[in-house]
Amino acid sequence: MSKRVFIAATKQNDGKTTVALGLIFNLQKRFKNIGFIKPIGQRYLEEDGLKVDEDSLLIEKVGKACGIKCGLKDMSPVAVEKGFTEKYLLKPDKGEITRHIKESFRRIKKNQEMVIIEGTGHAGVGSVFDHSNAYVAKLLHSKVVIISSGGIGRPIDEILLNRALFEKEGVKLAGVIINKVLPEKFDKINKLVREGLKRKGIEVLGVIPYHPELSYPTIRQILEETDFKLLCAENALENRVAKIVVGAMQPKDAVKYFVDQFLLITPGDRLDILNSALEFQDKDSRISGIILTGGFSVEKELLDTFASRNIPVLFSKSDTYTVASLVHDLTVKIQPQDKEKIDIIVKLIADYVDIDKFLKAI
Repeated sequence: MSKRVFIAATKQNDGKTTVALGLIFNLQKRFKNIGFIKPIGQRYLEEDGLKVDEDSLLIEKVGKACGIKCGLKDMSPVAVEKGFTEKYLLKPDKGEITRHIKESFRRIKKNQEMVIIEGTGHAGVGSVFDHSNAYVAKLLHSKVVIISSGGIGRPIDEILLNRALFEKEGVKLAGVIINKVLPEKFDKINKLVREGLKRKGIEVLGVIPYHPELSYPTIRQILEETDFKLLCAENALENRVAKIVVGAMQPKDAVKYFVDQFLLITPGDRLDILNSALEFQDKDSRISGIILTGGFSVEKELLDTFASRNIPVLFSKSDTYTVASLVHDLTVKIQPQDKEKIDIIVKLIADYVDIDKFLKAI
């Protein structure tokens, strides 16, 4: 039987896909054939007429470099589209969902030495349609590795809660990985969380520091996740945003917040702020992009200047606060073209996860 592991988390955005991707790249040194499946996906895209989870699409595109050759639809057998839960509650068919998952997994694991199974959220997610993560892990006869994000008390509490749900289904916990630990607190948390979980009989397979660049969105991602309109510099959409600056103050005060790779959000009639941004761009640092708010656009001459300097300008009819809140709250997902981010992830897993201990545990 091929080795397999179910990657779960204590909550959304703890880093399941990041860890899964990093593991796949690091495990290719040990296994010739590695498979991947996300049995139930809640964020799906249309690809070649198929509804597939976006994480499966990422692994399919990036994973080709390390030998993943699974069929995309089998990697994402159940896509929870709009209305899925409502339809299920009105006409439940547990067997149909189970059949899709088991048949896809059977094809995925064929000729594979290792299969990475990615869950969706915490152990109980999916219970509403009778397929919680805990139940799916049981269905696929897999041990589980739980991902939690930095801290001491909260991760330990949440890990114990999730372990109880998995154990109720007869699923064994292979270990945990603590992700996104602030670098300045790393040594303290690394020591205490290992001690705290050891007391509970839980193996810590890795503690990974937070890397800020992984949370930087690109202008393209902002554009794809919103209804903003692109006005210029389409060729600069891969610009990464390291900081968001809201231009709602005097220019002399605003420039104090300008840093390399910042995104300026300001009403389109604030020419003073926009001109200050242009002056900043003249120096060594650069602007990642600008969002004009309030339904105010700018003169063509100014827009042409931004375009000539490869500064993408987006337009929104919403007010500045609404736009800033929307951008701030975006969930930044790794994209296939994010080569630098993927390289960072692979190195983080290599440096901070004990692969030997991981393989022994599963």
